[in-house]
Amino acid sequence: MDAEIGMTGLLGLFFGFWEASAAASDLSQDIASVAGGVLDPHGPSAAGNAQILTNSIVIMLIIVVPTILATLAFGWWFRASNKRATYLPNWAHSGHIELIVWGIPLLVVLFLSGVIWIGSYELDPARPIASRGRPIEIQVVSLDWKWLFIYPEQGVASVNTLALPVDATAHFSLTSGSVMNMFFVPQLGSMIATMNGMVTQLHLRADKIGDYYGQSAQFSGSGFSDMHFTLKALSQENFNNWVVQTRQSSLKLDGETYLNLAHKREASAPILYGSIDEQLFEKIATRQLPIEENTSDHSISFTQ
Repeated sequence: MDAEIGMTGLLGLFFGFWEASAAASDLSQDIASVAGGVLDPHGPSAAGNAQILTNSIVIMLIIVVPTILATLAFGWWFRASNKRATYLPNWAHSGHIELIVWGIPLLVVLFLSGVIWIGSYELDPARPIASRGRPIEIQVVSLDWKWLFIYPEQGVASVNTLALPVDATAHFSLTSGSVMNMFFVPQLGSMIATMNGMVTQLHLRADKIGDYYGQSAQFSGSGFSDMHFTLKALSQENFNNWVVQTRQSSLKLDGETYLNLAHKREASAPILYGSIDEQLFEKIATRQLPIEENTSDHSISFTQ
């Protein structure tokens, strides 16, 4: 009888904690939405990432919290002053305990595997996202210590500022003019690597007008902390106006301009280019515009 009551109590604790964890996850999302970040998504990819993160935490807490509570309860129940605690010096095995300590972790592993397996395919950065507006093509080049954005369809480019129409899927083609970096807009979606001599693909969509913080999510050298930019999600009309305004810039982004920009291994204020070399991104990605690498900028030294 005592074993049955104990088993029922443990199962009740398990399912009760599941409900409490779900409520806690909702609260965590409400708190995170105040400050922004990965738990305050404004795009389908970011929403999927936030859901995976929240689900994974809740699933793992199902083991962590009951284990902590059980440890405290065990110590309290078997204290020296508790005469009701049964002393069983010859106890060796319990099928109910074996079922709990092996069954619940197995379920947790299965749940985590399912969440990660399904999410890895659904949130593949190269997988197109449904667009509620006209899709836009953007080419991205990571440099030391700045971001270059090229709009091949609009014939303009920018440094450390990125604009796109709200509700429209943005297809990013990304490469690096220097070392490997990681392109990341936390509130819009998955991060993706930028690598020299290679092109990676990313699809993002902003569902709300506003400014979003973008950054490099991988340490890449002494100026890494300056590699951030602002992504502006604009209405289609305001985006068109931004393109018109950018085209009025007298600056042209060609091979020579690019090399001058890349050789300045320092942070940069936002720059707008009114015209571009249409083949520039291809030349960068295929290393037709090589940059002499200064490896000392990307090294890490330790001193005692």
